[in-house]
Order: sequence, then structure tokens, then C-alpha cells
Amino acid sequence: MEELSKSGDVDFIEFFLPKALPVFCTGCTLCLGGLREKCPNVKYVAPIYNAVIESDAIVFSTPHYGACSVPGSMKTLLDHLDFLVLNASPSDEIFSKKAFILTTGAGTKAAIKPIKKLLLHWGINRVYSLGIRLFTDKWDNMPKPKQERCERLLRRSAKRFYRTKKAHPCLSTIFFFYMSKFILERYVGEGNAPYELWKERGYFNKRPF
Repeated sequence: MEELSKSGDVDFIEFFLPKALPVFCTGCTLCLGGLREKCPNVKYVAPIYNAVIESDAIVFSTPHYGACSVPGSMKTLLDHLDFLVLNASPSDEIFSKKAFILTTGAGTKAAIKPIKKLLLHWGINRVYSLGIRLFTDKWDNMPKPKQERCERLLRRSAKRFYRTKKAHPCLSTIFFFYMSKFILERYVGEGNAPYELWKERGYFNKRPF
């Protein structure tokens, strides 16, 4: 946040997990049917969703954690926002956004991978990432030369992310869009969500990004 602010006038809306989202997704699937406002945890999810939609860019910060990849609180966030994927309830506002994933720990690639995959399936225009292997639980315990290297990496990454403009979407996003289109036309059909959402927004006739 400090490095991004050095590049220009940046306003942040920050959510700290699990405080901002202290409940698990119940798997009710209401949001996948276009009824996200009926989510039993909507009072926690709605502020985060609104911030995502209204922002120009999104930054995820997470350690590599435990037996899998990301902490349970981050997995809970991804579960609650899974309806944003192209084959469920995609949002036009998402397609012009960029995102950055910052991770720390020994397995940074494993932490970045599930977040990046989901964001591309949302239709996010560009996803950048930086994994910093600290090999310690505290910044102050790192040798000074390594701290300086990390700071340089952060500085370069922040400048690049700030300056990046909208570009042609990633091939994986395009592939997922056409795969979703095939599934909705072949197996979902008229009268069902999210087919009707795609039809209303004209996605079957033209790619929205």
C-alpha cells in the first residue's frame, strides 16, 4: 500500500480476514443462481463484493499457510465470491479490472495459484503476483540485505502494477468463457440461471471483453 501510494493518488478500502468475514460459506448455492442477496452471510459478503465491483484494482495479501496453500479465511472469501465466475453470475464491471496477489512463506507459488485461477475465471483483465520467501515468521528477523532485496521487488512490482493499462484478456480467460458458453447452451438452457443472465447481457452473441 505504501509503494502504490508513492506512484499516485490511491484510495484503499481494506478488509482484514477473518475479522471482515468470520463465517464459512454454507454451500447453499443461492448466489450461483443469481440470488447473492439471499446469501445467509450477506451482511459480511456484501461490503466486500461492493468494494470489489467499485474498485479499479484488487490486491490480495496472504501467507502460504498450513497443509494446503492459503489460510482458511482466504479460502472462505474465495468460496463466498465464487459466483463471480463466468459460468455463474459474471459482472461486466469485473472485466476491466486488474489484480495483484502478494504472498509470503516457503510455498508462495502454491498460495498464488488458486487465487489467480479464480480471478481469471472471473474475467479479471490482468493478474500479477509476487511471492516473497521469508523463511522466518518476522520481518525484523530477516538479514538486512534480504530486507532490502524484498523492498526493491515490492517497489518495482508496485510501480508496474500501478502503470498497467487494460490489455487483451488472458488466453485462459477466453478459453473458460467459450467453455462456459458451450455448457450453458448445451446443458443449462433457457429459463434457467445463469443462461438467462448471459442472454440478457448478450454474452451468447458477443464476448464481453
